[in-house]
Amino acid sequence: MQSENFEITFCPYGESAVLINWPKEISTRTLSDVMDFKKIIQEHFKSLCELVPSYQSLLVIFRQPIDFEKYVLTLRKLYKKRVHTKPEPMLWHVPVCYDFDFGIDLEELEAANKISVKKIIKLHTEAVYTVFAIGFLPGFMYLGGLPEDIHFPRKAEPRQKVCRGSVGIAGAQTGVYPQESPGGWNLIGNSPIRFFEPASANPCFVSVGDKIRFFEISKSMHELISIQVSTGVFELAKEVWHG
Repeated sequence: MQSENFEITFCPYGESAVLINWPKEISTRTLSDVMDFKKIIQEHFKSLCELVPSYQSLLVIFRQPIDFEKYVLTLRKLYKKRVHTKPEPMLWHVPVCYDFDFGIDLEELEAANKISVKKIIKLHTEAVYTVFAIGFLPGFMYLGGLPEDIHFPRKAEPRQKVCRGSVGIAGAQTGVYPQESPGGWNLIGNSPIRFFEPASANPCFVSVGDKIRFFEISKSMHELISIQVSTGVFELAKEVWHG
């Protein structure tokens, strides 16, 4: 199937990389085109480059310095040849405990958005989210698809310490902190899952384009799953997403 054409731009990114930008639109149609282009670039250059996709961009990092104009000509030709294939991303079912000990900003969201905590949790767990980017921290997923009723601006002053597994909301996005770090997202819960394991053959199991759905667990279940994760016996539920 022929892909939809976008007005894309090419910018030098150091002496060995090209940054490709799409129009500033956060949507699955844009991300789908990014991933289609990524696939044909990967097939053409094989191991000669590394590719980093995001919302409306694709960073192509070559193993050595390049002639920018020459490589852009090749990339433009590849863009015209790309073919849209219906993706089959994985849908990951991620447990979250929304206890107030973890969801320390739930009451603030409740008051500001005039919506009950129970409804916040319901909306957050009903949605199916798209992984639009992975960054900020290794394994940090930027998830689009947050219901509008629970959109909430990020904090003006970030916290110095956010616990690993904290589930947050910032604007129209949600995400999970894979490590302890500073952070300015509004915290509504905690997941016992580890989203980044540096010693693993596949340190981050999630890929851009994958889907995430959260489900609510109790605090005691959070403790149990944490033990299972640390001993390597917990297996995260997943399935192929057919839309």
